[in-house]
Amino acid sequence: MKPIWIVDDDQSIRFVLEKALLRENLPTRSFTNPQDVLSALENTPEHEGPQILVSDIRMPGGSGLDLLEKVKERLPGLPVIIMTAFSDLDSAVSAFQGGAFEYLPKPFDLPKAVELIRRAVEESQREEVAEERMSAAPEMLGQAPAMQDVFRAIGRLSQSQVTVLITGESGSGKELVARALHKHSPRAAGPFVAINTAAIPKDLLESELFGHERGAFTGAQTMRRGRFEQADGGTLFLDEIGDMPFDLQTRLLRVLSDGHFYRVGGHSAVRANVRVIAATHQHLEQRVKEGVFREDLFHRLNVIRLRLPALRERREDVPMLTRFFLQQSAKQLGVEPKRISEAALRLLGTFDFPGNVRQLENVCHWLTVMAPAQVIEVKDLPPEVLAMAGSPELVPPVPAEQPPAPVPLGWAEPAPASLASPLPPAPAPTMPGPAMADMPFEPGLAPAALVSTRVPAAWESGLQAEALSLLESGRTDVWDALTRRFETQLIQTALLNTRGRRIEAAHKLGIGRNTITRKIQELDLE
Repeated sequence: MKPIWIVDDDQSIRFVLEKALLRENLPTRSFTNPQDVLSALENTPEHEGPQILVSDIRMPGGSGLDLLEKVKERLPGLPVIIMTAFSDLDSAVSAFQGGAFEYLPKPFDLPKAVELIRRAVEESQREEVAEERMSAAPEMLGQAPAMQDVFRAIGRLSQSQVTVLITGESGSGKELVARALHKHSPRAAGPFVAINTAAIPKDLLESELFGHERGAFTGAQTMRRGRFEQADGGTLFLDEIGDMPFDLQTRLLRVLSDGHFYRVGGHSAVRANVRVIAATHQHLEQRVKEGVFREDLFHRLNVIRLRLPALRERREDVPMLTRFFLQQSAKQLGVEPKRISEAALRLLGTFDFPGNVRQLENVCHWLTVMAPAQVIEVKDLPPEVLAMAGSPELVPPVPAEQPPAPVPLGWAEPAPASLASPLPPAPAPTMPGPAMADMPFEPGLAPAALVSTRVPAAWESGLQAEALSLLESGRTDVWDALTRRFETQLIQTALLNTRGRRIEAAHKLGIGRNTITRKIQELDLE
């Protein structure tokens, strides 16, 4: 094990810590000033460098804060513990926020100091193992048996150019699999072009896929190559293929059959040498039965099918993914990567992650910004994780200074958060008000505002009174007016509940992605 470096101009402090750590079989190396530490770092191989650095703040030979900054430039992952007198608490907090693992106020209790150093050592060793694992699998991460099956399938397909259909819930990493299939295929030198067929309006999707000729429609000033031409010699990834309009499915089937297509407004056939990989979160067999997806196209795409497991089916991968995303978030934000305690990891592992890996990545972004310390504890996890994990006592209360949102149509205010409990859902569908958007929500359980027996009667009676008032006023657009307000409240509340994630909001509302996108445009909710 690498030694623990102690930096303090006080010989008694160094002596006490050295003896205490040696009794714990922890090797040490001591310094009297920051210059000696920096010099030792330059002349010491990395594998013989410090495991932990414990430094005082105020020393005759320099500042511990300056030492912290310079050490972090050289060894960004090295845990640094800052020792300080009580009068230096402000400086310690600054160091703490600047990347220190923890601060140790003087005079300190020796057993507690040793316990803190031991915890830092464990965190450091755990991070070293995690970094080794991540460097061994930089493309996709997963040790769960279900993910190993996916990796094996990618390996078997590495020399093939067959069409592949990837299925899995939203956020499970379907595009990552498509990129891996392309990277390890004979077409790796060619382009990888991705398009989300659900995110592009129907009128524009045909031009996006197949391109258009100059003058083909209003605004077509020049000829434009579509995604099929852009992916020539490579791979075209069609995400959310289940949402493709029915008439475009016919054109796609023809391209997959003979490799030729026509640009919009064109008269000359264009040859496409493209491997197609499609993905969907929907049940395509059911879409075929419903008559909204062509059966012949389904069979053309369903040559090889890869199913990606949901994150709740591979919980053993949560710790590795969490550490990876915390590292990535820190790089993107230009800050020191945060560590996460074992207790917090265990609690994260109990969360179902309806948004799958993408939601875990968002949680790690949130923690990088919002967690107050360098080590993330259970209490630092997002409220929705704490609530679903069954830890209501850890959920931060809603600030009292936030006024409740206005309640439209005379509906009653939502019930207070203290009523939230695992009660069965109300038998009739209900309409929450905007003020409940920040409440913890657990799929399968009714939010607090919905379990109150007075809410359905209140909003229904309010709706009845509003409708009666409009009807008696002589208006002839009552249906449209109230429906617009009703849909506006539903969508706004869902978007608040999902923090603006449209796909997740649509899923919770039970509508399609295209529907919520169209409604947001129609209702001017952009």
